Amino acid sequence: MELQITLLQNKGMPPRYAHATDAGLDLYLPASLRLNPHERKTIGLCFAMALPSGTVGLIRDKSSWPSKKGLALLGGVIDQGYRGEVKIILLNTTSALIEIEAGAPIAQLLIVPIHHPTVMVVDQLDETSRGVGGFGSTHEVTRTA
Repeated sequence: MELQITLLQNKGMPPRYAHATDAGLDLYLPASLRLNPHERKTIGLCFAMALPSGTVGLIRDKSSWPSKKGLALLGGVIDQGYRGEVKIILLNTTSALIEIEAGAPIAQLLIVPIHHPTVMVVDQLDETSRGVGGFGSTHEVTRTA
């Protein structure tokens, strides 16, 4: 399987795995960034790609940014047919200025197989042990058990 990359504006860095066993490819910031408190910015990563057939690209946080700096990544689904510049949306969740140097690993790209099931409207869904339990329902079951 191949991930084809085109670098744009001579600034982009190709995604790469930091370790052979990593699930995601690191994505790098092409230029220094300043995010004011509670500011949201869309950042172009200066590359385009052709995902392998039958896959989707999921852009996710690097765990250190939200936990140590309060920097959150928003969105992040790249369809297999998209050929434009890969971009990320960052949000400073803190009351402090966040500064990040060019070349920093800012997010990660997971390449995941996808399925296209036939959508069927039915009168009733099958029963499960979880049922309609939503946010926090697993915790509630654990606590009362």
